[in-house]
Amino acid sequence: MNRIDKTFETLRQKKEKALVGFITAGDPNISDSFSIIKAMCKSGLDILELGISFSDPTADGPAIQRSSARALKQGINLRAVLEMTGRLREETSIPIILFSYYNPIYAYGAKAFYKDALAAGADGVLVVDLPPEESDEMTSQWPGDELDLIRLVAPTTPLERMIQIARSASGFIYLVSKTGVTGSDGLDTEDIKDKIGSLRSATKLPICVGFGISTADDVAAVASVADGVVIGSAFERLIEDNLDNPDLVSILANKVAEFKKATKIVTSQ
Repeated sequence: MNRIDKTFETLRQKKEKALVGFITAGDPNISDSFSIIKAMCKSGLDILELGISFSDPTADGPAIQRSSARALKQGINLRAVLEMTGRLREETSIPIILFSYYNPIYAYGAKAFYKDALAAGADGVLVVDLPPEESDEMTSQWPGDELDLIRLVAPTTPLERMIQIARSASGFIYLVSKTGVTGSDGLDTEDIKDKIGSLRSATKLPICVGFGISTADDVAAVASVADGVVIGSAFERLIEDNLDNPDLVSILANKVAEFKKATKIVTSQ
């Protein structure tokens, strides 16, 4: 059983839901980014999504786009993210998912990426712009299946398509809560519940929901129907709003603790 499977099994036993946190590696700079992420991992994150900066992040909203731009200005690239992954693995045992667009992996080389990601201690990868029909170009070069391939399911995805996507997924399924880009406001919990019901008929993998989740109330609402809650833009906005604040690390750590507490509310009532 790998780290991702163990995490969800442990959470089920504890009657908790997973707090999945996305953060752009290297934002606002490599040193502070490492300190922020390390503190977040120790403050309650169950799974880390480590964002690999890309010059054209079309699926991301303004907050994550700007975080990616800040990281790129610091010289962050895929190799630097893998190095950071290795350093983080020495500090934390939680699963680390590398979140990327396909271009950086293609340029790095799919086989080399697989080997180096595992060596660094990564547990999975989510390639936001690589649908199942085009994934063989990457996965056919992988010598094994130790690196979980996290798949995205959109709110408009029909059941037949969900089944197709789930066949090649491992680790968990990332259900996008609504159409649009990351960081957009507004959640319809009933609609999310319906989508999760359909998706559960297509897969036995855990289902984590992201997009538009920015408050503890949002976390509690989504945790009541999903196996995990994914938060990204809310963390990046905090970084952006506190770039010159000497308490930046503790601000992020405290927010993680607040969100993690919200994942327990629905199971303790």
